[in-house]
Amino acid sequence: MTPEAAMKQALAQARHALGRAFPNPAVGAIVFRGARVLGRGYTRPPGGPHAEIVALRRARRRVGERGLHGATLAVTLEPCCFTGRTGPCTDALIEARVGRVLIGQRDPHPRVRGRGIRRLRAAGIEVSVGVLGDACREQHRGFFSAIERGRPYVSLKLAATLDGRNATARGESRWITGAAARAWVHRLRSRSDAVMVGSGTVLADDPDLSARRAGRVVHRPVRVLVDSALRVPPSARLYRTARRHPTWVLCTHRAAAQRGAVLERRGARVLVVPAERGKLRLPAALARLAAEGLTTVLVEGGGGLASALLRARQVDELYWLVSGKLLGADAVPALAELGVARLREALALDRPRVRRLGEDLLIAGRLAPSGHAQRTGRGG
Repeated sequence: MTPEAAMKQALAQARHALGRAFPNPAVGAIVFRGARVLGRGYTRPPGGPHAEIVALRRARRRVGERGLHGATLAVTLEPCCFTGRTGPCTDALIEARVGRVLIGQRDPHPRVRGRGIRRLRAAGIEVSVGVLGDACREQHRGFFSAIERGRPYVSLKLAATLDGRNATARGESRWITGAAARAWVHRLRSRSDAVMVGSGTVLADDPDLSARRAGRVVHRPVRVLVDSALRVPPSARLYRTARRHPTWVLCTHRAAAQRGAVLERRGARVLVVPAERGKLRLPAALARLAAEGLTTVLVEGGGGLASALLRARQVDELYWLVSGKLLGADAVPALAELGVARLREALALDRPRVRRLGEDLLIAGRLAPSGHAQRTGRGG
């Protein structure tokens, strides 16, 4: 098996861990000899084994201890070399006496940064770094973002009509898009550490924000509510279920002092964020989420929060679902003001992708580095 073929299988394993491994990266690994895969694994939730350990254990059950000697392990990220919730993966690889380790990307964590590679090489293990490096960095984009930029990787999902509206003049919004597009959104949620919404969305829709497939809940990302003044009442579904499902609310110090204790008794986590003129500083809010361990955040609304994040240049990727409906100028716009005065200031997607989802279209892409570069952002 070529190194590239092995890393593709490791990446396939890594995708199983998306949204379920934070604050650890969603790593995948395989152990193989020749063309035969001996064991596969991906990182388990915090406190559980890392991908390398799972793959080694499965290989050991199949071929025994001696069967691991001289085998090759492919892993999407540099093995850890320090003791956290679990022991160092480098030690496990050395003890297993593998002959070679293929690594997709170096770990940017300050406690690793090449130390795992050096430890393996010092033990006589052949190490190759950068195998399908771009694909592996993409897999771990949230982890890299949290370490290198101090904030999670932020994806923004919006659904609107052809004329850019997401609700009628009376506020009716279910459903702008069809069943295929809604199913796709649930798949997107299932790969995210957290789903973020603004207070207006919760007051209007009272969402659950779980990821479902065929009517069954398959994943419950952390639910993050941006609510500067804590306007959402404790009777909202997010708070009613907060003891069972993680619910975090970002608010100002003043609001937390007045009403935060009530929400904490419901089971929610109240996170205080610096504010300006009563609105949260969104870069500070995202930095707080990264400090709490989140690496990927999917923002689902509403228009005010989405626009504030875009103005603050805190969105990495945009998913815009477009239905074939028309609602007119009296309907609710999908976005609030962006403050764009000139076309050259407009935000733009870099090489957008277009895909059909049933009766709707998905337009997706990374935000281009050029465009409106306003750096202040407040929301909620």
